[in-house]
Amino acid sequence: MKKLIFVPLFLFAILLTGCSNDPVQDDLLNYINKEIDVVADLENKAVSKYESVTGVNYTNDQTLYDALLGEILPTYQDFLKKLEAISIETDEVKKIHEKYIEAANLQYDAFVKILSALQKQDITIIEEANGMLADARKMFRDYQEDIKKLAKEHDVELKKNKENAA
Repeated sequence: MKKLIFVPLFLFAILLTGCSNDPVQDDLLNYINKEIDVVADLENKAVSKYESVTGVNYTNDQTLYDALLGEILPTYQDFLKKLEAISIETDEVKKIHEKYIEAANLQYDAFVKILSALQKQDITIIEEANGMLADARKMFRDYQEDIKKLAKEHDVELKKNKENAA
């Protein structure tokens, strides 16, 4: 089986650098500090489990299959449901949040494709899934850059969480 590579999304903590009546600033602060914080544990749980059975931790197809079916996919489905239910007030933050949803859905689809590849024992499907994971990683990076840019435009200081700093 080919090695699957995944880099999890790191989270941000936000500190307000000044008080204002900026609705985008308020929405961004709520989005990162409250809304995303609620779903982050689910994403981290699914991704951590995935990483525990892939790459250098890979032992065999059955272990990966069982983890995908029993924990990774159900946890990630719950994460996606909660991610899509997040309420956002401003168009600027909504636009960025949609990128996160798109990346997360692509990553989920890649996990499903890996499950299918294991069932069929098809290396071609694994290669497709690896491409999807690479695309999702790029989309997560783009999302992070958009968050940073919007934060800068609206006087919000971002700091990496100590546990997710990379």
